[in-house]
Amino acid sequence: MHSSIEVESQIERKVAKPSHVNSLKFLGQFPEELMEFARDRNALFIDYKFIDLPGVWQHKTIPMAHFSEDVFENGEGFDGSSIRGFQSIEESDMLLIPDAKSAFVDPFAKDPTISITCDVSMPGKIKERYSKDPRFVAQKAEQYLRESGISDVSYWGPELEFFMFDAIKYHHGQLGTGYDVYTSESHLTSVDSGDANKGNMGHKIRPKEGYFPVAPADTQNDIRGDMVKTLEATGIYVETQHHEVAFAQAEIDMRFDSLTSMADKVMLYKYVIKNEARKNGKTVTFMPKPIFGDNGSGMHVHQSLWKHGKNQFFDATGYAELSEMAMHYIGGLLEHADSLLAFCAPTTNSYKRLVPGYEAPVNIAFSQRNRSAAIRVPMYSQGEKNAKSKRIEFRPPDCAANPYLALAAMLMAGLDGVQRKIDPVAKGYGPWDKNIYHLTGEDKQKIKSVPGSLDASLKALESDHSYLLKGGVFTKDLINQWISYKTEAEVDPVRIRPHPYEMFLYYDV
Repeated sequence: MHSSIEVESQIERKVAKPSHVNSLKFLGQFPEELMEFARDRNALFIDYKFIDLPGVWQHKTIPMAHFSEDVFENGEGFDGSSIRGFQSIEESDMLLIPDAKSAFVDPFAKDPTISITCDVSMPGKIKERYSKDPRFVAQKAEQYLRESGISDVSYWGPELEFFMFDAIKYHHGQLGTGYDVYTSESHLTSVDSGDANKGNMGHKIRPKEGYFPVAPADTQNDIRGDMVKTLEATGIYVETQHHEVAFAQAEIDMRFDSLTSMADKVMLYKYVIKNEARKNGKTVTFMPKPIFGDNGSGMHVHQSLWKHGKNQFFDATGYAELSEMAMHYIGGLLEHADSLLAFCAPTTNSYKRLVPGYEAPVNIAFSQRNRSAAIRVPMYSQGEKNAKSKRIEFRPPDCAANPYLALAAMLMAGLDGVQRKIDPVAKGYGPWDKNIYHLTGEDKQKIKSVPGSLDASLKALESDHSYLLKGGVFTKDLINQWISYKTEAEVDPVRIRPHPYEMFLYYDV
């Protein structure tokens, strides 16, 4: 929940790695170096990974014997019509272009396998990057930032939270729907691990009491330790891991990185967490709100802009030591918050988390230290010597987001604020250095809330997206496809189905 990201200079970052990192990570840059890396590890397979539009990794595996350097130029073919949010069937031939720098040895494959993240292109004599490839959107956002002259690089530190259950059962059909969650950590569980002969050991986590308990209440520390070791072996620097507020909830925090690289790491992170849990007989979900009546899982995103090795967000004389640029960046995020959430809180379930009372950042406001505002300014360290750590934290996003699209959208909103000099104070967004949930009367009416549903966020995106189109970063085609997919595949199917609780409310009317 509370990352201790301490931003360093680019030079310092290169050496700030734990001694055992990179045991599985490819450290080279070029295809010929990767070929040698694969041979040295007796790799039998090459696994091409790429992301679909909603934000889930897909993959295709080939034998090492068929792998050559030509693929980095010519690509590997696949059927784009079978990938969610991509092409129609009459234009389905597409190419995967692997990025050698992303390679690592897959820790979960039975046989030695090299995993590579890929870009998506259209076939032809002159290959064209696919406009709806989320990774391309992230890369264009970084290019737009550099060309704007505002900054050289943006740094990102998303905090991913997740639930780790013993088991999950769910079903839906015409004659019934429902789900059951099993975890020995809950105060509601009468028997540990579902074993009636074992008995109840009594150490349970009550609602909102799961933040930082020790064993035996925290039953998952060793598994989180396994997750950390695997993350670091695949090249992800981990800052901390701990139990979260709800029972069976956890957080493992990564060191910050630049935009596309961090989005790559988010996908690898989720892959590692899910598979390490499975190895330990558990199941992990990044669903924002799987449990009623307790905290949901968010993805609070720390962010800052840097130029010539200097943090552009720091000013010792500003509010919370923020520069004018940082304030305008905040103004952009909050001005576009409604439409941003279409990418940052992109599921119907997201809005079951974004409700008052569970540390949920439902208020479109900013403040130092205040977790009830959409934007918090961390104040763990202060003064000139801590200028490198100055950042802002956008709290509404969750882990269901496609990280490439969400981070790119946040950057574009912030840059729009900088370019238009949007003053968050003049706009009435704060600062609110008090518990916003306890406000009454006129003060309470001044603060706008985030949208209450995915449908509302999608409608906001439909009317407010010009800031995303700057520099061709997002395209109108991608935005239309996103709105269409989310409406038809998620909003409408949830809206038209009877909810189990409706039986309780209305069966006897």
